[in-house]
Amino acid sequence: MASIRKEMTLRARPDAAWDAVRDVGAIHTRLAKGFVTDVKMDGDARIVTFANGMVLREWIVDIDNEARRLVWAAVEGRLSHHNGAIEVFADGGACRLVWQADFLPNELKSPIDALMQQGMDAIKATLEA
Repeated sequence: MASIRKEMTLRARPDAAWDAVRDVGAIHTRLAKGFVTDVKMDGDARIVTFANGMVLREWIVDIDNEARRLVWAAVEGRLSHHNGAIEVFADGGACRLVWQADFLPNELKSPIDALMQQGMDAIKATLEA
C-alpha cells in the first residue's frame, strides 16, 4: 500500500482552518478553490469534481472536532483502496495542516502525489487569502 504525507504551515488560525476543512460540502468555496470546482452531498458521501475533470465519490468516515481531524475513503475508478485524512494543529499564532493518503494500487503514487501537492497549494492560497 502506498502512503503520502503532505504538511504545511498556514498563516491562519487553527479554528478558522478547521472550520473550512470540516465543511465537507464546501471544499470548492472554502478550502481548495481552483483545485475542486464542485461538491454535491449524497448522504454520508460527497461527489467531488476536480479542476482536471475527475469526479470522485468520497465517503465521509469521521469528522473529529476535538482532534480537528477529517477522514474520508474512496474506492472507484482506478483506486481499489483510498483512505485520506486531514488534521489541523495549532502552531504558535498560525496552524499546521497535515494531509495523509493511503491507497492501492501503488502505481498511482506519482500522479496522486502531484494531485495532493496541487491541493495543498490551493488550500494554502484559499486559507491565507
